[in-house]
Amino acid sequence: MTSSPKKRIVILGGSFGGLNAAYELRRLLPKETREIILVSKDERFVYIPSLPWVAMGHQTLEQISFPLAKPLAAQGLEFLHGEVLRVEPEASKVHLEGRTLDYDYLVIATGHRSANEAVPGLGPFDGPGHSLMSPPEAQEARESWKRFIEAPGPVVVGCAPGASCIGPAYEFAFEIDHELKKRRMRHKVPITFVTPEPFLGHFGVGGMGKARQFLEGEFEHRDIRYLTSAAVSRITEQSVELADGKSFESRYALIIPPLAGVRAVAQSPGLANPKGFVPVDEGFRHKSFPNVYVVGVAVAYPPVETTPVPVNFPKTGHMTEQMAKAAAHNIAADIRGGGRLERPPFVECIMDMGDTAAHMLADPVRPPRNRVEMSQGRRWLWAKRLFAPYYLWKMKTGRSWLA
Repeated sequence: MTSSPKKRIVILGGSFGGLNAAYELRRLLPKETREIILVSKDERFVYIPSLPWVAMGHQTLEQISFPLAKPLAAQGLEFLHGEVLRVEPEASKVHLEGRTLDYDYLVIATGHRSANEAVPGLGPFDGPGHSLMSPPEAQEARESWKRFIEAPGPVVVGCAPGASCIGPAYEFAFEIDHELKKRRMRHKVPITFVTPEPFLGHFGVGGMGKARQFLEGEFEHRDIRYLTSAAVSRITEQSVELADGKSFESRYALIIPPLAGVRAVAQSPGLANPKGFVPVDEGFRHKSFPNVYVVGVAVAYPPVETTPVPVNFPKTGHMTEQMAKAAAHNIAADIRGGGRLERPPFVECIMDMGDTAAHMLADPVRPPRNRVEMSQGRRWLWAKRLFAPYYLWKMKTGRSWLA
């Protein structure tokens, strides 16, 4: 009897979605049945939730990252360092610089492109504003923060219209407040938080239990001024301007931008919507190409509701891991048979607040929900600090201490 040829599975992206999908496919499919190739433009896995710590100078990029090639090779997975130019889904081909890959199944886990151009002056490399959405941006924010400490003044932290990654802005505002108090400089630095959310704690998911009341109380307790339904329209060296004419003086402005799909995906005909995000079914399979799966930020999720200023739906690392494992399970089911997974993702996160932390859970992430939890305490701060090195170990080894 002639054995069936191996199925080639190409994974685009080496962050949360790509690495989890690769490890799960390796676990689910016997070696003789599959060839798994992971393609990434980045040579290192970076634990993105720790970027606010990098920006504050508490950690370095080396401490929150590791090279991809060796761990993948140890797992018997092929790693290609290179940038994807475009996908040809009708022909099942991926075009890289100098190479074309055929695939039987494709997993798109390419993440996002920061649409910093949406706000003039947002920067950080072509304007005075700062951001946290990539390692280079976090490092730039860190260097600028060092200079700011020498000549402090008003700070504005927040998100631009259409942003979806809201949580890091809250974390950074709380961490700034805590750091300045430790330095006994808080009285020199008025802090203003501006957000497109219709209320604090909306997070692009319509709110999470008592998050609104909690965050309003914390901002008021810490003397952090806040403005909701705020549409940041321009950032200068001296101020952050809003579309309604309001202006806030600023010597350091960190604004989270809206996100878009990466250009290689956005420019592949028939693959994505106009913003570069990819429509999928409940099992994370492309709605037009059944051998293409999409996980993480690249997935097209509509907003939960219409708001006065646009706020988009978030995709966290925790949600991305769930998507990746579900997509891997469903690819294995396509190849070997069996039932599919189509459970909507839930979200669980810990918000660092400098001297304490808040734990939040919403299941599912889109309302209505079966369960919502929220609590605060230093135990959650220690949990967050311990989880980061654990997760790096988990991704580096492909193993887990947790069920």
